[in-house]
Amino acid sequence: MDISAIELKEKIVSNEHIYLIDVREELEYHTYNIGGQNIPIGKLPQLIEDLDLEKSDEIIVICQRGIRSTTAQKILETAGFTNIRNLQGGIQAYRRINN
Repeated sequence: MDISAIELKEKIVSNEHIYLIDVREELEYHTYNIGGQNIPIGKLPQLIEDLDLEKSDEIIVICQRGIRSTTAQKILETAGFTNIRNLQGGIQAYRRINN
């Protein structure tokens, strides 16, 4: 299931407890991010076991445009996570609504 940039912003503004996983590379993450844990997509399969999350927790995956996060969503679902949401349009869409 996807989440729009507007929906995500509402969750952040209302201090809703959410888990953000940003699957961009470190340089991309440090250039601009909205918080969350930075786990580059290439490292995600190896680090899934290290996530301190319940399989039913809402997890929102983020990348630059929504392509890598779609892959991350599938990786997490294959690992048994059941409530994964992909940020539609990625961080680019989020930045557009915040300018």
